[in-house]
Amino acid sequence: MNKSLITLLGAVALALPMLAQSQAAKDTLVIGMSQYPPSLHPGIDPTVAKTYGMRFAYRPIATYNDDRQMQCFLCTEVPTVANGRAKLVDLGGGKKGLTVKFTLLPQAKWGDGTPITTKDVAFTWSVGSKPESGFARPALFQKITKVEVIDDKNYVLHMNKAEYDFADMFDFALLPAHLEEPVVKGLSTPADYNKHTNYSRNPTVAGLWNGPYKLTQLQSGAFMVFEPNPHWWGQKPHFKRVTLKTIENTATLEANLRSGDVDFISGVLGLSMDQGLAMSKEPAMQQKYHFEFPLGLVYEHIDTNRSNPLLADKRVRQALLLGIDRETLVKQLVDGKFPVAHSWVNPMDAGYDPNVTKYPFDQAKAKALLDQAGFKPGADGIRANAAGQRLSLEYMTTAGNKLRELIQQVLQNQWKQIGVEAVIKNVPARTYFGETLKKQQFTALAELAWSSNPEEPPTNTLASSAIPNAANNYGGANYSQFSDPTMDRLIGEVQRELDPAKRKPLWAQMQKIYTEELPVLPLFFRTDVYVVPKWLTGVVRPGKLPSNYYGQETWGVR
Repeated sequence: MNKSLITLLGAVALALPMLAQSQAAKDTLVIGMSQYPPSLHPGIDPTVAKTYGMRFAYRPIATYNDDRQMQCFLCTEVPTVANGRAKLVDLGGGKKGLTVKFTLLPQAKWGDGTPITTKDVAFTWSVGSKPESGFARPALFQKITKVEVIDDKNYVLHMNKAEYDFADMFDFALLPAHLEEPVVKGLSTPADYNKHTNYSRNPTVAGLWNGPYKLTQLQSGAFMVFEPNPHWWGQKPHFKRVTLKTIENTATLEANLRSGDVDFISGVLGLSMDQGLAMSKEPAMQQKYHFEFPLGLVYEHIDTNRSNPLLADKRVRQALLLGIDRETLVKQLVDGKFPVAHSWVNPMDAGYDPNVTKYPFDQAKAKALLDQAGFKPGADGIRANAAGQRLSLEYMTTAGNKLRELIQQVLQNQWKQIGVEAVIKNVPARTYFGETLKKQQFTALAELAWSSNPEEPPTNTLASSAIPNAANNYGGANYSQFSDPTMDRLIGEVQRELDPAKRKPLWAQMQKIYTEELPVLPLFFRTDVYVVPKWLTGVVRPGKLPSNYYGQETWGVR
């Protein structure tokens, strides 16, 4: 054998264990993501960015895990009717309620060592039950009429409604009473809570967090740094520091990955599908990274501003959807990996109705509907009504998101073909989710995504009570301000129905209303892009959903 070749092979052999050793010794992790959360409070301003980021440092009492099964995180046993922890109660007048008993983990503590107790539960309920406090989902707090404290670790929730998701405490957003109660007592009005909470003013206080990590540093809009929580009772996390770095432009985000400035990119708010597909075909990238494209429950859609007179007629909204060739859109942009959505209910969900109304690409029908609605083509091809109002619609989304901006261009062209002008106007994600949507500062169309739990009722997105306004301190995510008495009734009925088989027709009725009224234009369900270095373990589990939400303490290195 050639002597130089022997030398080279020997060097490689020596380098391989050194490389493995250096990877095994790696104790920091930098994750890139395209959005920064507008709030760090666990119960206010729900966004995908916050859901992802806060799971490093925060755990709810109980909610769905990565396998879509209800799981205790701060409690000892999930309450069910079968185990006797949940009991139906006759409230009179034909109404049924529930009592639900929880036992908190004896070892559970906040990040400063303070035990998590029923005092925290009672305090959280006292704050969340006031709509003006700004909690995103006040309906949960309002159906709890009493928190019965038995001792430091046992309590019973008295609910005035018997609803099937009674064990899901994700929206309860447990707060540390020893830190937040002084804040609340010093408020002149509950509406000031979001401004003065420690999660806004002092978010790096250790006692705010109860997960495997705690937030130790941040620069608003730029990064968050998490370090191990010494009072975490579970598996000790491997990494001494995890940095979530926000890079809103997805092209720049990709460049940071290629240069090594970030170790990997979060699947839920990271690279666009076209970027991921292109990178997955590069031999050099294949050697360094695993590429996964799992289908999630993230629903991409366009909210319509129903107060805009141009969009008041549902025929206009229906025409807009008929004017989009969604099948070709997802085929050309993402290799068909995004299934077209027909409503907010994912086909993987138990509530999905396979007979839901579907809107195919049909420009002729779209034009006919616009004619019926009184919009006739003008000299420039753009339609106008009898009053001379041109059918010109402002179309907004998060600036710097490459895929969304491509979608905007496609839709802008397709709508022009039916006589509708789309004027693109984008803003940074932080402004978009912090102000634009909540305060309905979009004049016509706003593209965004919803993330939901399995068979989660649309209480926060379609119920009249979830319309953001000053009275509820702009909580709720019904950005289109959709208000329909029948939908409100069905949302209540589906929650109260404990029999899964009897919930199916209620879900079907809700989807029928949704697809008829179209307060929101369905686009597709996102397939997330995971580009994970081969030395990193725990993030992607073969054959299962990625560990998006829980289990960060199990992440490690090969």
